[in-house]
Amino acid sequence: MFSDKMEEHNRTVLSEFILMGITDRPELQAPLFGLFLIIYVTSVVGNLGMVILTKVDSRLQTPMYFFLRHLALTDLGYSTAVGPKMLVNFVVDQNKISYYLCATQMAFFIMFIINELFILATMSYDRYVAICNPLLYIVIMSQRVCKVLVAIPYVYSTFVSLLITIKLFNSFFCGYNVINHFYCDNFPLLSLLCSNTHEIELMIMIFSAFNLTFTLAIVLVSYLLILAAILRMKSAEGRRKAFSTCGSHLTVVTVFYGTLTFMYVKPKSSHSFDTDKVASIFYTLVIPMLNPLIYSLRNKDVNSALQKMWRKLCSVFS
Repeated sequence: MFSDKMEEHNRTVLSEFILMGITDRPELQAPLFGLFLIIYVTSVVGNLGMVILTKVDSRLQTPMYFFLRHLALTDLGYSTAVGPKMLVNFVVDQNKISYYLCATQMAFFIMFIINELFILATMSYDRYVAICNPLLYIVIMSQRVCKVLVAIPYVYSTFVSLLITIKLFNSFFCGYNVINHFYCDNFPLLSLLCSNTHEIELMIMIFSAFNLTFTLAIVLVSYLLILAAILRMKSAEGRRKAFSTCGSHLTVVTVFYGTLTFMYVKPKSSHSFDTDKVASIFYTLVIPMLNPLIYSLRNKDVNSALQKMWRKLCSVFS
């Protein structure tokens, strides 16, 4: 009977959570709000523009741009799951989030983050096929294969996200409802649990380690084979172009995988929430803003498509 009353008490108390945000220093609230608003708006415009551009332009209907479209959708998804609520924290005294909205935010965030890992790995494989088997590229990377390579990560990431979220939010929370973060992430929420967190923590670490190592192995193997193919090229211009493409992709991969490894593949006892906040800013806001620039805006086909669309817009409003 006592446990039933305690469960009822916990559910009553935790009808909502309070997000502490990035900082509690008043003098930093306005500058940080302006900075992160610019970053978020740039991210939304860049990624949404990339989705539209790769959908409507006939020259951007290749497998590479198909994967870029889903990378942009993924970046838009997890930055939007976090960004608006984080911005609200700068303009209100107490940033509250309901129990179920917190669970929803966490579920979508986990889903999109896992999906990003597999999309990046798929893009690495796509570049391997394009550079190492150019004559068979269209045959190997058929439309059906591309759809399967994108569908599997969406299904898998949704399954893992729901599994972790349901397991965590079905556990017993203590009366304390302040989350030391700017969004509902699993490790800050674990610190609020009264029940044993070992099983959930182990589940998170196993899935995180698998997702990181499996996708990173695909990236590394793909690029080792690409490097071997590049070194065999006789054309200096061909080598330069290939190295340039690989360098941009590897930069984003290194930052993204490095940040996630730092965040999740370590015991809960070694976490510093202030350090985790800084790392989280990079992969929730900065990376989604940079990805359209790094992957696409330096691309001649994308630049031509942007200029073509801009001219059409100008002619419509002129």
